Amino acid sequence: MIKLKSLAASAAALALMASSAIAADKVLRIQSVLATSADEVVMLREFGKDVAALTGGSLTVEVLPAGAVVGPRDIIDAVDAGLVEGGFAWTHYWGGKHVAANLFGAPVAGAGVGLDNIAFLSWFQFGGGKELYDRLWDEMGVNVKGFMLQPVGPEALGWFPEPIKSMDDFRKLRFRAPPGMVGAAYAEIGVPAVAMGGGDILPALEKGTIDAAEWCCPKPDSVFGFQKVLKHYYLQGLHQVVVNADMYVNGDFYASLTPLEQKALEVAANASLSKSLSYRIYENGKALKDLTDNHGVILEDTPADYFTEYMAAARKSLEAAAAENAFFAEVWQSQKDFADTVVPFWSGAQASNASLGRAHADTLK
Repeated sequence: MIKLKSLAASAAALALMASSAIAADKVLRIQSVLATSADEVVMLREFGKDVAALTGGSLTVEVLPAGAVVGPRDIIDAVDAGLVEGGFAWTHYWGGKHVAANLFGAPVAGAGVGLDNIAFLSWFQFGGGKELYDRLWDEMGVNVKGFMLQPVGPEALGWFPEPIKSMDDFRKLRFRAPPGMVGAAYAEIGVPAVAMGGGDILPALEKGTIDAAEWCCPKPDSVFGFQKVLKHYYLQGLHQVVVNADMYVNGDFYASLTPLEQKALEVAANASLSKSLSYRIYENGKALKDLTDNHGVILEDTPADYFTEYMAAARKSLEAAAAENAFFAEVWQSQKDFADTVVPFWSGAQASNASLGRAHADTLK
């Protein structure tokens, strides 16, 4: 937990920032876990433009970079305490506060039931997910109103120094993986998984501290420069088929808004879900083309035994968490029930288009 006394200086700095904010009735300052140049922040600013337009300027959004008020891992506590009105991060970051946060931020292996990022949004918006998401903050014990803004997945398996033909090859490599349940599943199948921030990955690769790594997708990966060290890139992975970046608003600040302003946040958030999906498909497509055309990056196919081994480990971790926590079990059961109805349709409907798309991609090699 944050020691509030130690943040007094940060609170004073925040007051100074307020004086430079855009003149408005209310300003929602959102501290991100990312630098202002990140794609997620680009889309967060788009969200802010929509909020301002919908409210006629009575509510505006100001995005603060990582570290502006508190450290990235302290954002949820700072929002809870009212040191900053809003925060922006991936909700699985708060899995240490409540294990169910993993099922909203990054449900490992598509919650073990084949949910992709679009099917997850269907669950969230129409399958009962949002109601459970709204309960998460009380379960976590924080004074927060959450808004899901940016679906990111599916994420690439990652970058490797040489092709991996099987899991035996994978297990020989020290691998940067996400924290929480996702990384734990790698450890379960014998991959030496190391968690670290995005900016630390390239230096660790250059020093040989790690041998291989994943972060996200072609665009953000290329911005970090992994292609300078590693050339073998695997797109197909299970670890983060679904990833969501969210906004957290202090509960008292949210309650102070007018009904119109509260509705504007909801409407802008829903618009952000669609716009973020569209934006990232195009940006990642352009980045992948640049990586393969201009940087010598070779696309590889993930070995078949990865999928069976990782899925088994993911299911094991999901079942263990469900046995230990009632709210986690409730959320996961909701996702499984939804998948029983939706996945047979959605996976079947996508199969032909995926095959056609792969055939087209093969003609470009």
